[in-house]
Amino acid sequence: MPENTEWIQALRRSHDRLSGLLGLLSSDEVTGPSYDDDWTIADVASHLGSQAEIFDLFLDAGLAGAGAPGGDSFPPIWDRWNAMPPQEQVASSISANESFVRRVESLSADEQDRFSLDLFGIQADLGGLAAMRLGEHALHTWDVAVMADPTAEVPADEVALLVDTVSLTAGRAAAPVDGAGVFAIKTTAPERSFVVDGGAGALLEVAPADATTLTMPAEAFVRLVYGRLDDRHTPDTVAAPDDALDVLRTVFPGF
Repeated sequence: MPENTEWIQALRRSHDRLSGLLGLLSSDEVTGPSYDDDWTIADVASHLGSQAEIFDLFLDAGLAGAGAPGGDSFPPIWDRWNAMPPQEQVASSISANESFVRRVESLSADEQDRFSLDLFGIQADLGGLAAMRLGEHALHTWDVAVMADPTAEVPADEVALLVDTVSLTAGRAAAPVDGAGVFAIKTTAPERSFVVDGGAGALLEVAPADATTLTMPAEAFVRLVYGRLDDRHTPDTVAAPDDALDVLRTVFPGF
């Protein structure tokens, strides 16, 4: 895994990018659609704001050596954010995310080293926590960016980090499809190899001889796993046999 500093710096860049995007939008535009089905841009901002508060709770627990907060802690936070008017959701999201990022940036070396938390069945160090947050933040930022620019991509520096966490993400993002087959996927920028068993909704270590082979940029593969590689937003550099992408889009429906 990369050093904590790399994850923290990437979080800062992602937050600054989202803040810049949201700051350019009018009142009407923030109530317009985002890439997420049934979510406005303000809804995306609200989600990221509420999650910043929840990640603050995770940070508290990991620094104190306590258990992760229970699921009953989250609904009151979500309800409060959902009740905000759209403009307030956007402004408060920028503020909450800035607060979380600043807090992570201010941790001492000792605090970074001692952070440990059992989170979603994974023993996460600070880098692991930041990786979870970056995956969520970077892809939802893309959900906003792509509405104004259909060619928008997840930034390369974030992809370079996130592509090596995809194995964990795929495990909870996949929806097995009977008879889907196995896909050997090679990525570029950076170069990686993945094997997706569509029927099991899992990643394999070794591809069988009859695996379907695809090649794509790592940025496209990250978006595929997060359910954001529809036909309109698939780059021309993706090389895939007929119907292979359609099957994989079903395996990774998004979240």
